[in-house]
Amino acid sequence: MPRPRHYSPTISRFLVSVLYHEAKHQNIPMTKLTDRLLLAALRGSPGWIKATTPRLAEENTPDVPALSKAA
Repeated sequence: MPRPRHYSPTISRFLVSVLYHEAKHQNIPMTKLTDRLLLAALRGSPGWIKATTPRLAEENTPDVPALSKAA
């Protein structure tokens, strides 16, 4: 069986239950509720900034071809 390409963390059974009931209350899918909650909680955090900032170190690494420099 091939390994997944992205890490998918396991959410505790209790939180899945809370998400289920809250999503039913709001009449939206659990995935949509989870996305909304995570976006609201993480926007502007150090992890958010790191994930959305271009990786300047990779641009200066000679082993990594820079397509933008070739153009």
